This record gives sequence, C-alpha cells and structure tokens, in this order.
Amino acid sequence: MLEKFIALVAAWIISVISTMGYGGIVLLMAIESACIPLPSEIIMPFAGFLVSKGEMSLLGIALAGALGCVIGSIPAYYVGMFGGRPLAERYGKYLLISKRDLDWADNAFAKHGQLIIFLGRMLPGVRTFIAFPAGVARMNMSKFIIYTFIGSFIWCWLLGYAGMKTGEHWEDLKVYFHEFHYVIIGAGIIFLIWYVRRHFKQD
Repeated sequence: MLEKFIALVAAWIISVISTMGYGGIVLLMAIESACIPLPSEIIMPFAGFLVSKGEMSLLGIALAGALGCVIGSIPAYYVGMFGGRPLAERYGKYLLISKRDLDWADNAFAKHGQLIIFLGRMLPGVRTFIAFPAGVARMNMSKFIIYTFIGSFIWCWLLGYAGMKTGEHWEDLKVYFHEFHYVIIGAGIIFLIWYVRRHFKQD
C-alpha cells in the first residue's frame, strides 16, 4: 500500500517538473519545506536526470530547489512563532516540554542557530520540519533565511548531481535514501528516550 502511494507521489512529482520546469522544482521544494513530507529524494534526482538529458542545468535546479526551500520555510517559521510558541508555553507540560526546555531551545538557536539550520537542511526527514522549531525558538529571521538557503543549496546540488550521474537509473537512489531514513529514525528514538529520562530526573 505504501509503495503504491509513493509511486503515485513520484508520478505526480515527475509530471509537475516535466510541465513547469524550474518553476515546478521551486513549487515542490517549497511544499517539502513547509512541514509537508514531499520527498526531495525524488524531486531533485529526477531533476538531475533531466540535467543528464540536457534539458536543465545542475546550477539551475540547485538554485530553484534552494529558493523553494526558503519560500516554504518562511510560513512554517511563522507558524512556529505565532502558533507553536503559545501552545508550547500553555500546554507543553502535557508533552513533557517545560519552560526550561523552551529557554534551552531559545538559547541553542540564539548561539548555534546557523549550524542547526545548516545541518538540519541536509538531513532527510529533519529538513522538512526544521523551520517550525526555529520559529518556536524565534531565531533571527535574516540568519534563518541565509542558512536555510545555503544548506538547501548544497542538499539540492548533491541530489541533483546524483540524479545526473545515474541518469535513467535515478530511481535506484531511493533505496539508499530509505536506509538513511532508518538511521535518522533510530537517532530520533534514542533522543526521545534520553529526553523523557532527563525530564523525569529533573522532576
């Protein structure tokens, strides 16, 4: 069932890019960066395949992808700031989020926000949602946009390059990305266990 759904999503992505070109890449990557899990691991490698056919340029698709990421991240950032922040302050205790945790996040983004966003933009899964906590922590907007663009450009360029090199076999890349997703999920579970234990130790 999941494989059929992914196949339908992939077909739609291919259709959008084939029809809209660079504008399609901007649109799709904006959706992916607005906390909607549309796989950039399909979007950019397919665009890279079109580069191998001479229909697009590698620099062009990387710029289009990075621009889309910035566009999609801005509303997600503000949702985190104006929606997520008040909810976290009021109801966070029910999700084991204390005032101390929010202060820690604010401090982390204030001191290391550039690095968090830069690296987060190159991690599958994480990159889709990273704008929301940046908004909750009220990271400096100018820095948020700059490092979102830089990290996204590198990610889009690498995926596009991989798609360009594999050519007609670009879809084979999905297997490797799925395996990496398991690593990210495993790391997330470990962090969650550590976070819950830390919370109860504080109490």
